[in-house]
Amino acid sequence: MTSSSSSYRKKVYTKFGDLGETSLLYGGRISKNDLHTEAYGITDEAVSAMGLARATTDDLRVKDVLRDLQRELFTIAAELATEPDKYELFQQHFQPVTQDMVTNLETIIDGLEEDVEMPKVFILPGGSPSSAAIDLARCIIRTAERRVVALREAGKLTNDLIITYLNRIGDLLFVVARYQDRELPIERATGDRS
Repeated sequence: MTSSSSSYRKKVYTKFGDLGETSLLYGGRISKNDLHTEAYGITDEAVSAMGLARATTDDLRVKDVLRDLQRELFTIAAELATEPDKYELFQQHFQPVTQDMVTNLETIIDGLEEDVEMPKVFILPGGSPSSAAIDLARCIIRTAERRVVALREAGKLTNDLIITYLNRIGDLLFVVARYQDRELPIERATGDRS
């Protein structure tokens, strides 16, 4: 028997997507295979991979960086889920990606690089569970970046700084993964022939 309050709960499944379509943020139905859906969907994948990394690390600095990136990426996903003709409405509710956000990422990268030496060789991901998840997030971000480029090439991207921002996140995640494993030996991706 269920309580009367449970009959007023909204169900998780709406069935609106059963035919392969979904809604954009401010209206309009599109295919789940649309460039917008691909771009914000893969961004969401990166957010989840960062969540895995955050859940497996004990390093507070790494946790803080990842949490902040996750939050910013939610807003980026909202921006990517907005058609150009609805962009003014988006700007009334959210802060679009700005040059200051890109500069902030560069500042974080510079700060981390002062505390860990970057490898001079290609490395194998997997030094620790946390760095492996961070490297996975980095690869997913690179895919998101490619999808956003496709969105721009189709004339559907309203803010080119999203590409710059995603590119810089990829760089930052590489550095964060190396910082996470800063006390572990580097495992080269190729055999040492020297």
